[in-house]
Parts: sequence; structure tokens; C-alpha cells
Amino acid sequence: MDAIKIAAFLGKRDQVTRGQFIGESLSGCWVIALLTFSGYVLHFNPAPVGFLFLLIVVCEAILCGFWQASVVSLVACGCLDYFFYPPLLKFTISDPQDWVALGAFEISALLVSRLSSREQLNSREAELQRKLMEQLYELSRYTLLINMHQAPGPQLTHLIQRIFGAEAVAIFDANSGTSDLAGAWSTDEQELAKECYLQQTDDEDRVTGTSRRLLRAGGNSIGALAIRGSTGPIVTNALASLTAVTLDRCVSFEKESQIEAAHQGEKLRAAVLDSLAHAVKTPLTAIQAANSGLNEVGSLNDSQTELVTLIDDELNKLSLLSTRLLQTAKLEAQEMSIAKDEVRVEELVSTALKEQSKRMSGHPVEFAIHDHSLMVRGDRELLSMALAQYLDNAAKYSFAGTQVKVAAWESHSEVFISVHNFGPPIPLSDRERVFQRFFRSEVTMHRAPGTGIGLSAVKMAAEAHQGHVWVISNADEGTTFFMSLPQLGGGKQ
Repeated sequence: MDAIKIAAFLGKRDQVTRGQFIGESLSGCWVIALLTFSGYVLHFNPAPVGFLFLLIVVCEAILCGFWQASVVSLVACGCLDYFFYPPLLKFTISDPQDWVALGAFEISALLVSRLSSREQLNSREAELQRKLMEQLYELSRYTLLINMHQAPGPQLTHLIQRIFGAEAVAIFDANSGTSDLAGAWSTDEQELAKECYLQQTDDEDRVTGTSRRLLRAGGNSIGALAIRGSTGPIVTNALASLTAVTLDRCVSFEKESQIEAAHQGEKLRAAVLDSLAHAVKTPLTAIQAANSGLNEVGSLNDSQTELVTLIDDELNKLSLLSTRLLQTAKLEAQEMSIAKDEVRVEELVSTALKEQSKRMSGHPVEFAIHDHSLMVRGDRELLSMALAQYLDNAAKYSFAGTQVKVAAWESHSEVFISVHNFGPPIPLSDRERVFQRFFRSEVTMHRAPGTGIGLSAVKMAAEAHQGHVWVISNADEGTTFFMSLPQLGGGKQ
């Protein structure tokens, strides 16, 4: 350990071979010999020769290192004593000036080699940092170009291994629950990234040179990275950050794609409903006209009259369904202009009850309203359709002979209209979903035929008037559907 500290203090360069050490030392000694020969032949004084020797020692320290410069300084001191200090051609090492010269050479070699090694170390560190920054930039550039329609894990592992020359890379993606590997992982090591995610800790294995990092996005762990190679902690942390950003971006892209696909599907479905309703309207009108003409052909017996009446009733149902399909499609496409009429709530409910009088036969109806002058602003036809659907729903799914209660009241600048009936309770998990298009609860779907469109049309009609709908249901108190609308002159208008 002490030898390592001394070597570090002396500014030791990268490890050199014995042959390289001997060659560098002999090169310096050869220059000293050449200067000695020239100075001796030309009868130079010791001072300029010593200065030239010092320059050679300094150059040797800069180019080769302290130990090579030490060898050259010993040779220089010997030549200076033998050829230039009297008595000439004799070694008198005991002379103090020899020790001063040797000390000057050694101190110069030590300081210069130390400064040179430090400068070379700083230069290598700067070069390494520059290379790492280039690699990180290259990785960040390639992550922006990855194929978002494919799994990001395999693409990232191969990118990191190729750009940083890692021995092995593993990424665990918590969103998909998969581990993607690149490089030489043994069978026991293939779950390293997943284990890091489960343990929620970063670690370093100095024996195998493996680093593991959690991948975090917005304070949440979204996966883990395991890498084996010469990358340091700083680079590993940067790789983990880049990987986390890329995985999070892929998740966001996937969600956006799903939302866009759902949006396109809804638009297509609305267009189909619109086309279907328009296509059905024409033959329905023709059939209704032909059915009405049957009464004009001649006298019909009781069975024929009953059939004509049945056809007329069913045609009215189909016509009403087509109208609702058209209104639903227009509301979804936001192509329907909502009228802003002043509508009396009592008249609105009375009209809906009158329209559904046949459907409500067999069910006593109670209408409770506290304020007969209660008004709302909206589309009379659309609101009437919504109330009629509530009443139709109550008639279809309530027990035979049970009462249907309609109520209207005001509260906090809103008007509330409710339709209550006694029937099978709607499960809690279905109470939001019953207002979704085409959804029918398994509890009630076998009690009466239906399409699952009516309640979704009610919801869209209420939302078009800045209102909302909901339902409460239990076995003891029955089922109540609610609709809230802004009161005329209320805070929402």
C-alpha cells in the first residue's frame, strides 16, 4: 500500500515494460554522453554544462518519468564530476558541489515529473469525459429514433451494449413485466434486473463488475437496469436516467395510441349508427304508410285488425329507436345544435308521461313537484326524449303492478328530476357502466329486450345541457335514476 502511495506521489505513468524503461533511460544517458564529449573537447566550464545537463534531466522527466530521469541525473552527476570538476578525470564524490548538483537534478526531476504526470492525468480524464459525453449523446439521439411500435427493452439493451461496449446489459420493464437481455448473462443472472426492481435498491458488485440501478420516472419505479462493464457510477446513473425517460415515453406513446384508436373507433361507430338510422328511416316510413293503407282496402276482421295494430305499434318502436340513434350520433359528433328554450319542468314531465302512457300501463304513476313554476333552459325535444327513456326503462325493468314515481325539485341553482321504480337492484359495479353505450347489466338484461343505447343517449343529452346523470339502487328501496340540469337563471348558465 505504501509503495502505491509513493508511486502516486511521484507521478507514476502507466505501467511500462522493462525493455521500455531501459530504452528510455539509455536514450537520456546517450544525450548526456554526447553533451559531455562536446563540452570536454570544447573545454566548457562546469556551469553551462551543468545547466545543459539539468535541461536534459527535466526533458527526461517530462517525456519518460521520474525513475528514468533519476538514472539520467546520476549519470549526469558522474560525468560532471569526472570531466569538469577538478581534479579532472577523477571521481571525487565527497565534494559538496557534487551532492548539490545531484540534489538539484533529483528535485527538478521529481517536481517536473509530478507536474507532467498530473497534467497527463487531467488530460486523460478530460478525454475520457469527452468520450463518455459523446457516447451519452449518441445514446440519447438513438433513443429518440427507436421504433415506438416495438418493445423498447430489446432496442435499449442492444444500443447500450453497442455504444458503451458493455459486456452484458439487462433491463426489466415493470409496465410489461418482461426482462430483456443483451450480452453474456449466465442462467442464474438473467433475473438480476427484476430482483433489483423487487428489492427497490441500487447496488454494485465489485467482484463481477455488475452495477444495478432502479429506473424512476416522476418519483415512481418503472423498472431496473443491470450492466456489466467498465462504466463508472456516474455513467451508470446517466444510463439509468436515459433508460427511464425512454421507457416512460414509450408508455405515454402507447396510451396516446390507445386513446386515439378508441377515439377513431367511437367516430366510426357514430358514423355507422348515423348511416344505419338514416337507412332504416326510409323503409320504416314506407311500411308505415302501407300498413295505414290496409285499413282503406276494405273491412278487416278482428284478427287482421289486431295484426295491423301490432305492426303499427312495432313500427313506432323502430321509428323511436332510429330517432334515438340519430340523436346519439349527432350528440357524439357535436353536430346537433342545442336549443335554448325556456321549458317548464311540469309540462316537460307531463308530455313525457303522455308519450309513454301505453308503456306505463300496468304501473301506477305518481308525479311529485314542489314548485309548479320551475323552469329550465334547453332543448325541449331532447329533454323530452331523455325523460321518456327514463320512463321506458322503469316500465321494462320494474316488477309488474309496482308504482313508478317521478319527482322534480330545485337545489343550489339546479333542477333535479328523478324516476323511481321497484325492480331487480343494479349491482354497484354496474351503476356507472349502465350509462355506457351498448352496456346491459347481467342482472336485468334477460328481463326485457334492449340495445343498451337509451341510457347513453340520456347521459349525452344531460351533458349537452351542462348537467349530469346517476343512479342509486338497492333491494329494499328500489332503483332511482336522476338527472340534474341548470335552473333557468342559475349559476351554470
